[in-house]
Amino acid sequence: MSTDFDAFAGPWRERFNRGLTRFLPQPDAQRPQLAEAMAYSLANGGKRVRPMLVYSTGAALRYEPDQALDTVAVALECLHAYSLIHDDLPAMDDDDLRRGQPSCHIAFDEATAILAGDALQTLAFEVLARCDRLSAEQRVALIADLAQAAGAQGMVLGQAIDLGAVHQSPDIAQLERMHQHKTGALIRASVAMAARACGASTGEREALSDYAGAIGLAFQVQDDILDVIADTSTLGKPQGADNARDKPTYVSLLGLDGAQSKARELLTQALDSLSGFDDSATALRSLAHYIIERGH
Repeated sequence: MSTDFDAFAGPWRERFNRGLTRFLPQPDAQRPQLAEAMAYSLANGGKRVRPMLVYSTGAALRYEPDQALDTVAVALECLHAYSLIHDDLPAMDDDDLRRGQPSCHIAFDEATAILAGDALQTLAFEVLARCDRLSAEQRVALIADLAQAAGAQGMVLGQAIDLGAVHQSPDIAQLERMHQHKTGALIRASVAMAARACGASTGEREALSDYAGAIGLAFQVQDDILDVIADTSTLGKPQGADNARDKPTYVSLLGLDGAQSKARELLTQALDSLSGFDDSATALRSLAHYIIERGH
């Protein structure tokens, strides 16, 4: 199934990567490192799951890729890249590797990394605000969607809960709440924002929201599994880092077999939520499989 998704994702990734650099600022003569650090973190590979969700959602709604979807995809990836820069900082997860390369604060320095993250975060909202293909009403709504997913009721809250969970023993409900915010919020936003840009109906948006909620959790469950079974070269970051920091994970709470069973359960939920869609949602179905087959 991963190969099936690659067949859809290949052209979309090429489209996304071709257009991505158009949005990056030119280096300033007095401080060129800022733009360099932004480009380093934004263009440094990655699975592009969030942009692929945007295009896959568009396909499910029979909406051809255009400037509107490109802009939504870029905004989400800018926001995601910012979050990774800040997550890797010594005060957060203190990771020296990201996608198999030195983390931004290692490749540059800590102050530059913080500023690059700040700049990418604000760039996400700027590209949405400037998209002429979207109506003013759509732009305002999309900016609000992204702000809510990224802020104190979304991703940032999840990171705060995560930091407070080190050396603690949360139950499975508390762990799921953390990841519904930290990882799941931006994944749900990727689908919801694409649906909004495509003019989806209420029923379509509700079904897609159920799908996104399931794969958002599945993504984190599989990350926790890979932290145990995959090596550093496969992960692109230190293997066993969560265990070394005594962070709660699905594997630590459910065991490896239990976590793998949870991932399969979430896959079934995601696929069931798409029952009202025809073959146009094949890419979304393949992406759901891809998420829990990563690293195998």
